[in-house]
Amino acid sequence: MNKIVQLGQVPAGDPSGAAEVKRNASELIKAKELVTLNRECDAIQIPSGEKMMLPAGTKVRIMQSLGGTYTVTTNLGSMVRIAAQDADALGLETPPEATPEPSVAGEEDTEKLVWKQLKTCFDPEIPVNIVDLGLVYDCQLVPLPEGGKKAEVKFTLTAPGCGMGDVLKKDIEHKVLSVLGIQEVEVEVVLDPPWDASKMSEAAKLQLGML
Repeated sequence: MNKIVQLGQVPAGDPSGAAEVKRNASELIKAKELVTLNRECDAIQIPSGEKMMLPAGTKVRIMQSLGGTYTVTTNLGSMVRIAAQDADALGLETPPEATPEPSVAGEEDTEKLVWKQLKTCFDPEIPVNIVDLGLVYDCQLVPLPEGGKKAEVKFTLTAPGCGMGDVLKKDIEHKVLSVLGIQEVEVEVVLDPPWDASKMSEAAKLQLGML
């Protein structure tokens, strides 16, 4: 078993600490029993972000089930993400569609609801939401001339070469649009400044055994 390291003890070849964060996360994730897909199923390879089709009969283990999506490993050793609408292929009930958050009076409350939705988005390799992971750099609400607001979100990736950026971007757009009063969402992936483990919340560090 890999030893969980403390924050600040990252090797020189991993200055951001991303590799150690993912290693610690893998120690905490408990694989469930082997599941056989009962139908073919769309999937996204992690971390390349490439789309693929898993044939019926493929054996997988569910490693993570958060934010309405499933991270699984296949019997060939690949790690992939399966969307909520394909939960039935895993023999699970399809999660209900997100319902709009109740309308609120002030902009401050609407912003809180947007941040609440951002906390339902997860890195597929780490069981911590993207806010506590420190991936969301900025979130601003801009009034629209026709009424309502546009949410402008800037987020980053744990590694510049990660191919899951577009996947997380669509997830953010979908979740934030569920807030009543938000008419548009603009999501931008930014790589400067680069992410490092110091940007994680205390709760995230504690959850990953880094305190």
